[in-house]
Amino acid sequence: MSVPADGNQLVNVVVLLGAAVVAVPLFKRLGLGSVLGYLAAGLVIGPFGIGWFSDPKSILHVAELGVVMFLFIIGLEMQPSRLWKLRGEIFGLGVAQVLACGALLTLVGLAAGLSGAAAFMAAMGFVLSSTAIVMQILAERDETASAQGQRIVSILLLEDLAIVPLLALVALLAPSGGGEHGDPWLQSAIAVGCILALLAAGRWLLNPLFRLLAAAQAREVMTAAALLVVLGAALVMELGGLSMAMGAFLAGVLLSESTFRHQLEADVEPFRGILLGLFFLGVGMSLDLSAVAREWQLILAAVVVFMGVKSVGVYVVARLLRASHAEALTRAALLAQGGEFAFVLYGAAAAAGIFDAHLAAVLIAVVIISMALTPLCVLALRWLLPKPAPSMEGVDVAQDLDGCALIVGFGRFGQIVTQAMLARGMKVSILDTDTDAIRAAAKWGVKVYYGDGTRIDMLRTAGAENAKAILICIDNPQSINHMVKLIKAEFPLVQLVVRAYDRIHSLALAKEGVDYQVRETLESALAFGEAALRVIGVPADEAAEVVADVRKRDTDRFELEVAGGLFAGRSLLYGNMTGPADGKNDQPDRETTGHASHSEPGAPA
Repeated sequence: MSVPADGNQLVNVVVLLGAAVVAVPLFKRLGLGSVLGYLAAGLVIGPFGIGWFSDPKSILHVAELGVVMFLFIIGLEMQPSRLWKLRGEIFGLGVAQVLACGALLTLVGLAAGLSGAAAFMAAMGFVLSSTAIVMQILAERDETASAQGQRIVSILLLEDLAIVPLLALVALLAPSGGGEHGDPWLQSAIAVGCILALLAAGRWLLNPLFRLLAAAQAREVMTAAALLVVLGAALVMELGGLSMAMGAFLAGVLLSESTFRHQLEADVEPFRGILLGLFFLGVGMSLDLSAVAREWQLILAAVVVFMGVKSVGVYVVARLLRASHAEALTRAALLAQGGEFAFVLYGAAAAAGIFDAHLAAVLIAVVIISMALTPLCVLALRWLLPKPAPSMEGVDVAQDLDGCALIVGFGRFGQIVTQAMLARGMKVSILDTDTDAIRAAAKWGVKVYYGDGTRIDMLRTAGAENAKAILICIDNPQSINHMVKLIKAEFPLVQLVVRAYDRIHSLALAKEGVDYQVRETLESALAFGEAALRVIGVPADEAAEVVADVRKRDTDRFELEVAGGLFAGRSLLYGNMTGPADGKNDQPDRETTGHASHSEPGAPA
């Protein structure tokens, strides 16, 4: 079944949304990411799949809208202040990598028999890594803010910026008659003029415009004005012979400098996902499966060669700029693929006559497959690389310690606990596994030793056997449970004071026989509640009495729960229902003896 371009547009929208809703969660569950889900959905519903969309023009329109809005959002996030802060790595590391990988891949294209212009455009399209995929992987690994992550982000920023001059080069490299204008120098001058005009508008017109609109206090008009700027900039660039996508990118950069940027970003943010989805759906639809089937050997070879050569280039540049072997390999695995901007560049090159339709289809297929392989490459690298050992510079390992109290964990909780012990003049031994935190503690005059409290040998060397009390202050319930069992078995005479995650975890610890446990948020929440009562207008002495009553009820509830289960003390809990609790489904969602990684939904903490 196919839907003609001039058919019911609502049907088209429903098909697009339905395909995304089905494919994206499935691919995310498989660990392949939302981007590949959109690509797969577009492939299935496109003209080379089941054929819901059969008109190539309608597909191109959908894809173009996605590209325009995608580049606008990218530009909106590129504040000049952010670019300036990362200028050294962006224009040093980023430029070095783009030039090195571009040169290597251009040589590959020339060796494959492509013309100089085609080889260069094919190479530069593949050099531009997938910002969406790489940033997603960094976020999942919680490495976006790390030093290594910041360097990768800098490279991605430079690659995002590189699309602007590359699109301008398309007109210069186009064969005679391939572009809309015959004279490349005239086209180049027009392009520069359009860019300068937009920059001037951004500097002198946008802020006054948005101040007037803000004074009108019509938020929807602010959003409309942002879209007007985007589409207007896209139109100007198109009239100047450049890409609409380039205009949208520059519009985003201009709005990023506006004093109203944060409000505009909040207004546009809800559209981010669906607009990116439209872009990737359009790309998936444009994948020519018949070309892939005919040229599968060529495409497979191109994927292997392009990813291999680019990985080598990324690794060499990283090592020359003093990155470690592990960081260089990680960077090579993350950046080995082509990216979203390749579709933009290849489309422009094909329209200008640098590529024919067949070569463009092959190159797009190569990029899409490389994007699909990236999560697998990162996963394989994680298995191959040994876990990096923490830097022990300025860190002492726990050895023959003799403090009267052994504190395990020096995070936010442990730091406050330690103050009470030190205020009394007690000799304490403090363990932690975060070497950065250990070095930071030394700056404040606190000696912390490196040691893993879940290991019995480390506990012995830290003086656990001779300590009067062991204070477990870490925030990992599983590790806490393991440590409690270990200490109770090996050092039964030592007093054990434990930080609990929540009420269920507290009950589990009480059954293990710890000497004292406290939920990590209990006292802070009680203090917060007392302050809230005073703010509302309750007298201070009355607020203190109320909180004291809540604290006593909580203690009494806990004693009942230890003996009779989680719901045994329910009658002591204040509620806001008009009648008694229904008592239905009084079985906790997880056992009190299990691992406390999440609070039970609806269960009082």
